[in-house]
Amino acid sequence: MNNYNRRKFIALSAAAGTATTIGAMIPNAFAQNSSDLKISLAQWSLHRAYRDGSLDPKNFAADTKDMFNLDAIEYVSDFYANEKHNASYWKEMRKIADDQGVTSLLIMIDGEGELGSSSDTDRTQSIDRHKPWIDAAREMGCHSVRVNAFGKGTDTAIKAALVNGLGRLTEYGEKLGINVLVENHGLQTSNAAFMVDVIKQVNNPYLGTLPDFGNWCISKEWGGTENNSCSYMYDPYRGVEEYLPYAKGVSAKAYAFDKDGNETQMDYRRMLKLVKDAGFQGHIGIEYEGQHLSEPDGIRATKALLEKAWKSL
Repeated sequence: MNNYNRRKFIALSAAAGTATTIGAMIPNAFAQNSSDLKISLAQWSLHRAYRDGSLDPKNFAADTKDMFNLDAIEYVSDFYANEKHNASYWKEMRKIADDQGVTSLLIMIDGEGELGSSSDTDRTQSIDRHKPWIDAAREMGCHSVRVNAFGKGTDTAIKAALVNGLGRLTEYGEKLGINVLVENHGLQTSNAAFMVDVIKQVNNPYLGTLPDFGNWCISKEWGGTENNSCSYMYDPYRGVEEYLPYAKGVSAKAYAFDKDGNETQMDYRRMLKLVKDAGFQGHIGIEYEGQHLSEPDGIRATKALLEKAWKSL
């Protein structure tokens, strides 16, 4: 993608932001964060722009700073699949982030097999496929990678396989100083009590969690709960609370907003009170997934809501 398309996207996004109802209601959406609130941007919030070529994932750090005045980011492996083994690329990415004064926090890894597979061979292959991303995270100065923790079979069999798969991968991460984080992403990962037991059995401080305000659907992979489309959902507030003692990041999912700028499917103030009461000191990552606002406007609305709700605590 050429620089013209990037500049055009940013210009159009900025113009749209000044016209949106939510942006008008909360004009300080670009204000600096509160002193004890650290906000980051999850790259998935811009997935449509990357897929249609409006933005180049290589410029994620610069675009985040230019468009949203944020200085911490969370990458998604899907957008860099062809660079997985390219150490020089990750060095370039780190330089871009450093030049912008942006901190790279973690890489969210998808599509690398089941760490909870019942097959020893498949599980080992999945571990090996995750390792280059841990190498990349270290190269970019991240503190963690986020993995999925899926498997098939009985709960007992899946749990045993995950203890093995996550345990072995975490041992690799520990050697490089990189945490391995499990996010509630559907199926057993959205059963917080189940996953906390796995974490306790692994018993390695480099294995932690990335609790997401959404994604608590146990009955389907990825756990999406947009439009309340889930037949079997874990209680979101209970799940976040159970994951928080092991959290090294928090993901602020957002789908849609009412006329006052509040998220329509979750109580942000209640969620953030759980985060604050737990003594969490890390970044809270914006992950806008809605359809009603443009991606940039959804990010701005989520940022404004985080700041408003946090300030009210």
